[in-house]
Amino acid sequence: MPSILREICTRARADVAALKQQTPLARLRSLAEQAPLPPSMIAAVRECSGVALIAECKKRSPSAGVLRDPYEPVKLARAYERAGARAVSCLTNAPYFGGSLEHLREVAAAVSIPVLRKEFVVDPYQVWEARAAGAAAILLIVAALSDAELRELLRTCAVAGLEALVEVHNRAELARAQAAEAQLIGVNNRDLHDFSVDPRRVLDLSPEVDDGVLLVAESGIESAAMVSSLRSTRVQAVLVGTALVRSADPGAVARLLVEAGGVA
Repeated sequence: MPSILREICTRARADVAALKQQTPLARLRSLAEQAPLPPSMIAAVRECSGVALIAECKKRSPSAGVLRDPYEPVKLARAYERAGARAVSCLTNAPYFGGSLEHLREVAAAVSIPVLRKEFVVDPYQVWEARAAGAAAILLIVAALSDAELRELLRTCAVAGLEALVEVHNRAELARAQAAEAQLIGVNNRDLHDFSVDPRRVLDLSPEVDDGVLLVAESGIESAAMVSSLRSTRVQAVLVGTALVRSADPGAVARLLVEAGGVA
């Protein structure tokens, strides 16, 4: 596991341990089970005729620093929905990305499209947190998890009524994700060791993705031309954050990406 990822996950485990003292799992699960059933992100992507857009709300990142100030996630999410995005990704990690669970809660209440909780998930407790806050899906990073942890988290998602975007970076991680029967797989084009981005990574791995599995390209998607170029590939959705939140008009850029994807 890359050192930065190890550092983030170690902190995440400590944070979850503290949260369990404040709100026991049984109480959190009860709250989550009372929340309305969220829309399906898998269905939202699958029904598209082109390359769907999953548009991200993100204040900052470890590699790029502050991306948007002032940061107004609800305003962003609503603009994305109006532009035709099929789902919204919302960062909830505070120390490294400036996010919060409250951001997720507010975004999920403000839009009708599915919302993905973008977080370093290391414990089933976080799945129930996401469900209680209104998320439709949660990110699971294969590089951060053992096979047993990945399977346990996928089982928890199924029980909670959530879907999982399972993120991989290489062939070994892709094989692990498919062995765990992931149905929605994201290939992150960013190298977690040096933060370099290679947009060809998703194309290199795409032939090995099983039939029926939805493939999402993550990181390095910076223009409408790049989205358009993916229409003839195995990629069915793109997750775009930095190019949107850094722009003067995120809604207008999101619309260009939706149009480039040929989504109907």
